[in-house]
Amino acid sequence: MRSSVPLSAAMAAIAVFAIWLWGFGGSETILAWAAEGQRDVQNALAQGLRALRAGEPGALATLLALCFSYGFFHAAGPGHGKLVIGGYGIGKPVPLLKLAGLSVTASLAQAAMAVLLVAGGLTLLDWSREQLTSAADDILAPLSYGLISLVGLWLLVRGLRRLLLSRSAAHNHSHENHSAHDAGDCPSCGHRHGPTAEEAENVSSLRDALAIIGTVAVRPCTGALFLLLLTWRMDILWAGIAGVFAMGLGTALLTVAVAVAAVTIRKGALLQLQGASAVRAAAILEILAGAVVAVLASQIFLRAL
Repeated sequence: MRSSVPLSAAMAAIAVFAIWLWGFGGSETILAWAAEGQRDVQNALAQGLRALRAGEPGALATLLALCFSYGFFHAAGPGHGKLVIGGYGIGKPVPLLKLAGLSVTASLAQAAMAVLLVAGGLTLLDWSREQLTSAADDILAPLSYGLISLVGLWLLVRGLRRLLLSRSAAHNHSHENHSAHDAGDCPSCGHRHGPTAEEAENVSSLRDALAIIGTVAVRPCTGALFLLLLTWRMDILWAGIAGVFAMGLGTALLTVAVAVAAVTIRKGALLQLQGASAVRAAAILEILAGAVVAVLASQIFLRAL
């Protein structure tokens, strides 16, 4: 009975957080704080760009620090990787360092997407600033939120499958007895008849990582696009590119914090659980995480349409 206390606490924490976001204006409070921070940084960025162009000492370092701050505040807004990183970290047994690395990679891939969009739009398609921002806000933003919703549904469905399989597995232990023969070398012929459990997990992890990076990277930050356009017109595009990747690191700071919280919640929820109880508890966490991600992302997706 005691072993279910951590899981119940984790479920309650997720439920309270979701209720605060939806029912008590939590999302609006976070958005207002993030918007105010972004406005302050944007005003300072304009001054930083002028100082850089004038060749003032220390201007580049100041600009990169401001871009880093902007990325952090921007990450607190809707979308980005925190939803999918948090949901994936709670729903899957991912090591903290691996999830943190995934957070940083996704944020930097999003910065690279901004550079590619501006470079392609300006050089290949001859787009204006309005066309670039329209492509990011009207097309790529809903696409990103829709993909994040699908990731949530994917976690939910996979959790349900594992919960059902865990119940059926309680009545059948033959697979465990024969797994060494099925996954490893055959004692009679010396050949392998299938991938090992570790190899199968590695393939799944790589597929998961690519899906998460893709959902985050597909929608570049509007602030990054503006910075690139401004520096391009000021003939200091190299500084804009450096600033955009500094924004990506600022975004990564928040998503890494979310990754730490997600892994901590998962470990605390599964503390003292073993065997079939641990499997069922992990499946329940995956279902809850997937449901929260799917609902939140769907809400943002509908607002973006």
